[in-house]
Amino acid sequence: MTHLIATFFYIGHLRPAPGTWGSLAALPVGLLLMVLGGPALLIVATVALFGLGWWATAEETRGSENEDPSEIVVDEVVGQWIALWPLAIGAANVGASYIALWPGWVAAFLLFRLLDIKKWGPVGWADRRGDPLGVMLDDIIAGVFAAIGVVLFAGIYHGIILR
Repeated sequence: MTHLIATFFYIGHLRPAPGTWGSLAALPVGLLLMVLGGPALLIVATVALFGLGWWATAEETRGSENEDPSEIVVDEVVGQWIALWPLAIGAANVGASYIALWPGWVAAFLLFRLLDIKKWGPVGWADRRGDPLGVMLDDIIAGVFAAIGVVLFAGIYHGIILR
């Protein structure tokens, strides 16, 4: 069960770039959560998957020298869902279709992947912890920064920022 969770239903075994595959897999599942229960369900699912992912990562890496195996992608799913929170909340607040905000989906994906790969600042700090919480935490921080970026890009696009 822990392997199923940690690899997000074995998506983490896809090559190359399992983290990117994990982030891509997070998108349709995130959309499904939004359609079924709006932003609240996406947020609750994110928090729940964080807890499950932390536990599964701890179990999967117990006794291993590799504290962050590439096949563990549950952290990317959690981070990607956080990057989608502004889209879910924004669409729900204005009564728009989640799909209508497709530029935001692209921005959320690209920003999250960039931040997760480059590991600037606090993302890198969390990654260097070398423990299961660090595995999860670097992607949470990257997801928060990506979500902020999505909000900024939306503000620029809609003329709210830089008028």
